Amino acid sequence: MLLLLLVPLFLRPLGAGGAQTPNVTSEGCQIIHPPWEGGIRYRGLTRDQVKAINFLPVDYEIEYVCRGEREVVGPKVRKCLANGSWTDMDTPSRCVRICSKSYLTLENGKVFLTGGDLPALDGARVDFRCDPDFHLVGSSRSICSQGQWSTPKPHCQVNRTPHSERRAVYIGALFPMSGGWPGGQACQPAVEMALEDVNSRRDILPDYELKLIHHDSKCDPGQATKYLYELLYNDPIKIILMPGCSSVSTLVAEAARMWNLIVLSYGSSSPALSNRQRFPTFFRTHPSATLHNPTRVKLFEKWGWKKIATIQQTTEVFTSTLDDLEERVKEAGIEITFRQSFFSDPAVPVKNLKRQDARIIVGLFYETEARKVFCEVYKERLFGKKYVWFLIGWYADNWFKTYDPSINCTVEEMTEAVEGHITTEIVMLNPANTRSISNMTSQEFVEKLTKRLKRHPEETGGFQEAPLAYDAIWALALALNKTSGGGGRSGVRLEDFNYNNQTITDQIYRAMNSSSFEGVSGHVVFDASGSRMAWTLIEQLQGGSYKKIGYYDSTKDDLSWSKTDKWIGGSPPADQTLVIKTFRFLSQKLFISVSVLSSLGIVLAVVCLSFNIYNSHVRYIQNSQPNLNNLTAVGCSLALAAVFPLGLDGYHIGRSQFPFVCQARLWLLGLGFSLGYGSMFTKIWWVHTVFTKKEEKKEWRKTLEPWKLYTTVGLLVGMDILTLAIWQIVDPLHRTIETFAKEEPKEDIDVSILPQLEHCSSKKMNTWLGIFYGYKGLLLLLGIFLAYETKSVSTEKINDHRAVGMAIYNVAVLCLITAPVTMILSSQQDAAFAFASLAIVFSSYITLVVLFVPKMRRLITRGEWQSEAQDTMKTGSSTNNNEEEKSRLLEKENRELEKIIAEKEERVSELRHQLQSRQQIRSRRHPPTPPDPSGGLPRGPSEPPDRLSCDGSRVHLLYK
Repeated sequence: MLLLLLVPLFLRPLGAGGAQTPNVTSEGCQIIHPPWEGGIRYRGLTRDQVKAINFLPVDYEIEYVCRGEREVVGPKVRKCLANGSWTDMDTPSRCVRICSKSYLTLENGKVFLTGGDLPALDGARVDFRCDPDFHLVGSSRSICSQGQWSTPKPHCQVNRTPHSERRAVYIGALFPMSGGWPGGQACQPAVEMALEDVNSRRDILPDYELKLIHHDSKCDPGQATKYLYELLYNDPIKIILMPGCSSVSTLVAEAARMWNLIVLSYGSSSPALSNRQRFPTFFRTHPSATLHNPTRVKLFEKWGWKKIATIQQTTEVFTSTLDDLEERVKEAGIEITFRQSFFSDPAVPVKNLKRQDARIIVGLFYETEARKVFCEVYKERLFGKKYVWFLIGWYADNWFKTYDPSINCTVEEMTEAVEGHITTEIVMLNPANTRSISNMTSQEFVEKLTKRLKRHPEETGGFQEAPLAYDAIWALALALNKTSGGGGRSGVRLEDFNYNNQTITDQIYRAMNSSSFEGVSGHVVFDASGSRMAWTLIEQLQGGSYKKIGYYDSTKDDLSWSKTDKWIGGSPPADQTLVIKTFRFLSQKLFISVSVLSSLGIVLAVVCLSFNIYNSHVRYIQNSQPNLNNLTAVGCSLALAAVFPLGLDGYHIGRSQFPFVCQARLWLLGLGFSLGYGSMFTKIWWVHTVFTKKEEKKEWRKTLEPWKLYTTVGLLVGMDILTLAIWQIVDPLHRTIETFAKEEPKEDIDVSILPQLEHCSSKKMNTWLGIFYGYKGLLLLLGIFLAYETKSVSTEKINDHRAVGMAIYNVAVLCLITAPVTMILSSQQDAAFAFASLAIVFSSYITLVVLFVPKMRRLITRGEWQSEAQDTMKTGSSTNNNEEEKSRLLEKENRELEKIIAEKEERVSELRHQLQSRQQIRSRRHPPTPPDPSGGLPRGPSEPPDRLSCDGSRVHLLYK
């Protein structure tokens, strides 16, 4: 570990120049102090360790370092010797300011350094000499003092032809001295400055002199058309045209192709001018408005943003800029998720941005519209730590504080809304104070241009674009110099150019297209569409004022970052609400509770099964078809076991295990239902079949063949196995995810919760469920019907069929209610599990209790534990409990019949008594009549025969 300890400037060094006389001890060497403007590296020691010690061990090395543009003079490294002293202590180590090393070399010349050594220190002197055929421009001597050379660095120029012998090359220019953009006010003086500098150079166009012919276009295409006509049809011939303003440049560039003219603009930013098919000979030193886009894309990538939104004013320049941005972000793998535009009222587009959860927003509009946009932004709260706005950088610094009657937001509200936004602005003046091809720095250019202007720069139109106009002349001069061969090498005669000479135009075009030099506006180079590639300044509004946070050089894809960006939330926001996927798992308390009930149910089923098997020799158990009851107990156990996989989800198992759990649910529940319910259904079906047709089934009542019942259960189980096997093979169950609506967390964090729920499903789940539920539903309904039809039937062959019917009622009702409810509640994991599992548990409990508990109670309370043989030995007869019960029932029925007969006899006696009374009355009123030959009773004269006859035979019938 290396630690640099820099001692504050107010500490004075000990000894000469930072050396001190050490104390010679056996402990090592005493720590020495660093020189002024410097420090010492202590290898392997921390700052606190250095402060805590006074001596360093033998053979330990220290290294001197200096701040800023200073270098160590004297020993740079010292070593602790065995005698307790440091090496080379007789020579002090100092941090001395050095002068720029660029003065130690001279292109096309030589440099002689005296009074010092490399690097150049205070007092050093350099002398400059040029090679033959070159002459020196500038001072021939410079002295280094306090880190600065006394004079600007000179350069060597080639000896040129005298002005009187040089041929003129004419440039036709249109400067907008007034109008929408009066950029010619500063750009024309800058062009004249460039012409003077180029024409004074002996190494550029030594045989030619550039001359300017210009007019005022007023930034008006109509006015420009007039002057363009004059430039083309009036002598002398112009080798190039230089218009300003996008509208004028569009007109000139479209016409120039017909005249074989190159067009070089210094003040046109419209993206439409980048169309090479429409403007094949157009170049511009003013970058296109789309140059902001590479910078924006670079920043998107820097901060990891993949989704952005845009809002623009409906104008051609912003529309084409946004179209270019859309292409660039696609190439970078970034998506424009939402694009809005407006003509004059941005209220609705801003609301749409809010509704679409836009976070990273690029705004393209003029300054007046910017105030309207951000007033709406404040109303919609579309600002703060969750949002970042990208705006154009050429607004006034206080644009958001300017009074605007068209908005109803206060200055405080506007200031709050715009805080933290990012701007990108084309760098039109080289921020580095380095010398350009004209041997001027950018600051020297500004000072020289300011002297030429007639008024204050801030009142002069086009002052910011003036460096672009200056560099345009240099780009033209270098291209013409390359075309002409640079003074006699294999070149073209520029004076031979005319409007029909396509050859010279093509050579100028190729030379212009390959331009690359350092100008006062920065590095000058053109892209494939003829547009200038320049630096972009990146600023951020911090505390109400713009702060520079970086530069971007699109030519080198170099982002210079100052790390001064500040964010309201402490870090760059996310490009969208961070969506956290969370699974909804089953309540563990519910799962454990139901699992306990299910486990107890399985224990109960095992107890019932054991009881039934152990007592299978008892006659009462034998008459209940114990094997079917055993299947019922096994089916209940399987159904109860299905509760466990039914409650397993991603909380307990992995994704790969989910299909096995899904299959376990299906098979356990399906087979459990078929065994449990199928055995009960078989019993009730046999009872109904035998006892509904009395005459035809009399023989069946006497004998019952168990294999038929087992076969019926086997068929039901076999159908389930076949169905489930086909389902599993053709369309197996697998894990599916159900996604719900996003939820906002309670905390104020920029995230959304996306709930998800795991399901067991297949591609044709509804079809399989329809088949399964339809088949099972029919069995349930048929079971209810059969149980109702046989509720009054009594048979000793299946003595528990009434209990079976009761169990069928409960199972059917629970299943028919639970199945649709669980389908409706499938998205609510707790409710769905509770309904399904409790239905399984309750139906199983009810079935086991209804079928087996009465049997246990009877055997326990009546003590009927003996088999049929044991019962015969005990009573001495073959009459069992069932026959005794039948005997009791017959005796009871006999008593009821005797009572009915007694009532009938009493009624017959009353009727006979009434009949005798009526005969006596008639015999008093009428003489006796001979008896009826048939032997019946005498009748009155008016009575029909046999009306009241009641002989003994008829009375006898009553007793029958």
